[in-house]
Amino acid sequence: MTLTKANITASQLETLARLYLESKPAEISDETIAQLCDWLMGEFQQLPLNLKFSDCMRYDNAEEMFADIKLQQLWVSADSYDSAVYPNPIYGFIFQGMHDYDHYLTNSDFILDGEIAAYNFAAKRAPSLDIQKILYSEIVLRSAAYIYLGDTAAPKIVFP
Repeated sequence: MTLTKANITASQLETLARLYLESKPAEISDETIAQLCDWLMGEFQQLPLNLKFSDCMRYDNAEEMFADIKLQQLWVSADSYDSAVYPNPIYGFIFQGMHDYDHYLTNSDFILDGEIAAYNFAAKRAPSLDIQKILYSEIVLRSAAYIYLGDTAAPKIVFP
C-alpha cells in the first residue's frame, strides 16, 4: 500500500496553521448546523463499520487504523471530536468515524496532504458550501495547527 506523499511545504503548513489559530470562531446558523447533523447521520448510516468509542485509544498511524477497518471496526477517540459546533457529542463521534473511513477510502495518511485528500473526498459529498467550509476548518486547518504545534489546538470552526 502506498500512502499519500508529503507535498506541503513548511511555509504552507505554517500559513494554514496560523489561519486556524489566529482566526475568530465562525458564526454558523442553526439551519447550517441542522443540515450538517442530518448529513452526518446519513453518512453514518452508510458506514460499513462498527464504530467503537474510546476515552484514550488513538491510532499511531494510518496502517494501524486501516488494519482495524479491514476487520470492519474502528476506534474513535473522544478527544478527536470536541468541537462546539455539534449540538450533541454523537455528531462529533460520527464525523470522526466518517473522516477516518475517508482516509481509508483515499488511502491517505495523517500528514497534511493526507488530510487534504480526505477533506476533498468528503467535500464532494457535502450538501452545501457552508458544510464544505466547516469540513475544511475541522479537517485541513485544525490538522495543520496540530502538526504545526505538535499538540491539539483549541477546537473551533473558522472561516478565514
